[in-house]
Amino acid sequence: MVSFIQSTVGKKYLMGLSGLIWAGFIFGHMAGNMTILVSPDMYNAYGHAIVSNKILLYGTEIALVFALVAHVTLALLLTKQNRDSRGTRYASKPNGEKAASFASEWMAVHGSIILVFIILHLVTFKYGPHYETTVDGVVMRDLARLIYEVFSNPLAVGWYLVALVLLGFHLTHGVRSIFQSFGLLHPAYQPVIKKAGVIYSVVVAGGFISQPLFVFLTRVVAA
Repeated sequence: MVSFIQSTVGKKYLMGLSGLIWAGFIFGHMAGNMTILVSPDMYNAYGHAIVSNKILLYGTEIALVFALVAHVTLALLLTKQNRDSRGTRYASKPNGEKAASFASEWMAVHGSIILVFIILHLVTFKYGPHYETTVDGVVMRDLARLIYEVFSNPLAVGWYLVALVLLGFHLTHGVRSIFQSFGLLHPAYQPVIKKAGVIYSVVVAGGFISQPLFVFLTRVVAA
């Protein structure tokens, strides 16, 4: 087992597994957050339902932390291993169809930016100001108020848009990499998997982007 984890195949498998965990969470998080487009009360009720289930909440958080640490660590190890195997950074790069796309060539760069985004997102919302509201007779945290406060700032909206576009690129290549890590990237299925990765990334990034834009534009119209 230890030898498998230390092998290149093992590292890629675990990286694919950690990526799959985060891909699933990100989709669910995006879908839940879109309740803000319906009403602040629905958004607050959604958030309250999550934090009220302590077992689910803590279990998910622990799994995500371990998956994130594993993903980042393995990405660094595999990147170093790939560079060492190439021998020199000045070797000529392939062109045309064999050339790496922006999503794959710059995975480490936008992956690092996304990591910073995740940390700042947690600081801003999970550990940010605590307001209270009452929905259907239940007292709960007013996350919607915090959302509207943060996204009334155009700089905050701009930062989120940039980070989420990069997330879309990251997921585009990431979905394909997950199948590759599990040895499921058969040549016959590559076009379908590639399209599925693009569709998934567009849906997720677009869904997330719609939230700060909706809040910001709602505030502008109201003003």
